[in-house]
Amino acid sequence: MTHVPAPRRRTVLGGAALGTLATAGLSVQEALAAPAAPVAAPAAPGDTAPGAVTYRNKQILVGGKPALVLAGEIHYFRLKKADWQSRLDKARAAGLNTIATYIPWMWHELPDGTIDVTGRTRPERDLGAFIDLCHRNGFFFIARPGPFTMAELKGEGVPERVRKDHPEIVSTGWNDAPATTPTVDYLAPAFLKEMRHWYAAVMPVLAKRLHGDGGPVISLQLDNEIGMLAWVSNSPDLTDHLTADFDGWLRKEYGDGLAKRYPFTGEDLAGRRKAIRNPREAYGAALMHDLGRFMRGRFARYVTELRSAAEEYGITGIPFVINIHGTSDSRAEPFPIGISQLMETYGGIEGTISGADFYLGDLTLRNVTDLYLINAFMDAINDDDQPVTALEFDAGHADYGQNLDSQTSPSGVDLKTRLCIAQGAKMLNYYLFAGGFNPKLDKPTGDGNDRIGITGERHGFAAPVDPEGRPGVSYEPTRRTVRAMGGLADVLAPMRTTYDDVALGFVPDHYLTEYHPPELASVQRVLDEAVNTRGAGPRGSLARAMLLGGFRYRSVNLQAGDLDPKAVPVLALATGEHLGAELQRRLVRYTEAGGRLLLSGRLPVKDVADKKCTVLADALGLKAGTTLTDANRFWLSVTAHGWAAPLPEVRLSRTQLCEPSRGTTVLRELSTGKGCGFDVPLGKGRAVVITADYQCDLTFWDRAFRALDAAPALRHSATDPGVFLLTTADGERGRLLHAFNVSSGYDQDFTVTENGKPLFGGEKLHLPGRTAAILPLGLTAGGLRIAYATAELTGAADGRATFRALGAPDGESVVVVEGAARCDGARVSTEGGRTVLRVRRAEFTVRRG
Repeated sequence: MTHVPAPRRRTVLGGAALGTLATAGLSVQEALAAPAAPVAAPAAPGDTAPGAVTYRNKQILVGGKPALVLAGEIHYFRLKKADWQSRLDKARAAGLNTIATYIPWMWHELPDGTIDVTGRTRPERDLGAFIDLCHRNGFFFIARPGPFTMAELKGEGVPERVRKDHPEIVSTGWNDAPATTPTVDYLAPAFLKEMRHWYAAVMPVLAKRLHGDGGPVISLQLDNEIGMLAWVSNSPDLTDHLTADFDGWLRKEYGDGLAKRYPFTGEDLAGRRKAIRNPREAYGAALMHDLGRFMRGRFARYVTELRSAAEEYGITGIPFVINIHGTSDSRAEPFPIGISQLMETYGGIEGTISGADFYLGDLTLRNVTDLYLINAFMDAINDDDQPVTALEFDAGHADYGQNLDSQTSPSGVDLKTRLCIAQGAKMLNYYLFAGGFNPKLDKPTGDGNDRIGITGERHGFAAPVDPEGRPGVSYEPTRRTVRAMGGLADVLAPMRTTYDDVALGFVPDHYLTEYHPPELASVQRVLDEAVNTRGAGPRGSLARAMLLGGFRYRSVNLQAGDLDPKAVPVLALATGEHLGAELQRRLVRYTEAGGRLLLSGRLPVKDVADKKCTVLADALGLKAGTTLTDANRFWLSVTAHGWAAPLPEVRLSRTQLCEPSRGTTVLRELSTGKGCGFDVPLGKGRAVVITADYQCDLTFWDRAFRALDAAPALRHSATDPGVFLLTTADGERGRLLHAFNVSSGYDQDFTVTENGKPLFGGEKLHLPGRTAAILPLGLTAGGLRIAYATAELTGAADGRATFRALGAPDGESVVVVEGAARCDGARVSTEGGRTVLRVRRAEFTVRRG
């Protein structure tokens, strides 16, 4: 078979150097005996039935109590049954409270087409026994039964028999070429029938073990990475069944106007199908856009079929999860394509939540905004109740090819975990936590090795626990991180992320590029422009400058409806020359009503079908002119004017020159003197429009936002890049400050202010490079009211709170508690009814009274 080409979330899970379990003062025996991390926080409003699992107000609720789900992926089917317990022991020692696993159809289906989920043919097929063992060990359980599972399994987890028995479900791509990946037409009747055959066998096993019935199963993932295979191979599922469906959708969508959009409208179905599979220049860009929109709805219908079948076979009372794909090469720039594909499968759908699937390696200045935007854009599609989760959170040291050519640092898992939790994540599944072995197929096929997986005999080389069950180099960093978060579970679980009054616009249609007809100039124009500017802005500067410049920003889905300037006072948007007409009108209405708009990229002058559309440009009084680049030894440079000055002349790679009819020009291209940055009044509002690929100069972007009367509430005094601050809050209980230093090992000492007033009593915070800390601010925890602390809170219960010093140069941590408090070895003073404790120890406990 031909495997999926890059970009893919991972190619192969590969080799780990051997390590040791005994670290940080824990012997192997102590580590294995240690209890799992705390699961649930104190009761919160919601469904209080003892076994109910639901979500509300961005929280996951188990029996009515907010829970922080910390899971690890262990593939029972890649382990001998006798080895299951040892892997669960290591999961428990790491502090995990949940086990997740794929449940591969192709593993449980026998050569005769029957399905074994009871272990009658192999002990390792006894799915119920594995779930029960997880339950006896105190774990929750997340089931991932496909039909597609990927997981480096042959046929992506779907038995090859299914494709052979039903050739009509096998996809045909552009220009009638066979699909290069083992994808299928999800809604083909034959595939849906086969899916129900699989669900009829596997769902009853899970239904007997739902948490509401006293079992461990708290969530079920429907399929896996839906639409990913066709996207990464640019080979859409253009079967006869799908193209007929698409043809009907086009006729309903455009009615009498269809002929203006597609010249093949008058042909018979066979002719229309041929024109769809073999697109021409005149309609290529429109087809790319329409096919993407159509597939969104089709994926939603597919998920409805899956959920209906699961419920029919007894799966109720737990959330269903949709896994979203899209990282590659330690970046997540294409990730929103996955959100765009699957947004209608989960956005606002009751009983369903989404989960990110990301593989970023280390978290650095280069990719920190990638992860920030994964969470922000996913949440932009969520409703007010749906929480952020990660169903595949990359664990391990990243030598996926077992070639000793890649290794992430110990800080990677910690920084990524903390950023996700600061952004509201309530469920994380560390993938892959434990490796294993690909067993032989029941019936040899002569495919070279006759194993179920594509990675050879061993699988999961880079996991924290290697295939042989030995802790690798990434085990201890993962254990430290999981235990740190688990120790604060009762504090973190109910928290909600808090934001400044600035939002980054998300335009899902900017990512309708997954099915792009090849070798068409109009398509390439749209594709190039979208990839260069969408989401984070040219060079990623907009999103990065907002985060490192201090903004705690959320994202809003601009396609969900008109924005209220009172709810979103300031909107930043990265856009290219292509923006839909309705969205252009929506931005005009928003600004005229008093909204403050910052545009970065190109001035939109076309719609998504590559047709002229200047609604927004006309309203702003801007006429787009020539776009200059730095090609052919031309040193393209811009100068700052107005509120942007003074700044040095800056060399850039691309600039769109525009002619303004009003407002102020703040950037000019040096050789022509023409403008490429503007401050324009519009109605009751105002717009700053930057049409140059400006660099991530925090001073410039700070001035741009200040021109729109926007500034971060939280400020820090660190002078080197890499520090940013986020906050979470839980009503009257208080809040947490999540401080990050993602610089490459440079320690930072800084003070923090909020709206100009000092926090932490004006004390300096010390944050070593590539670390993060969770600091209490007016927090009630463990019976203490902690005004602030310059040490990280690590746990709180029964009138005491534990802390970890951040390693300040003077070695002193400060904890201030309302009322009386004590700490062994501390210097103690009182100030206005507060107890001030100054401690010089790496770890310490503060007690009430």
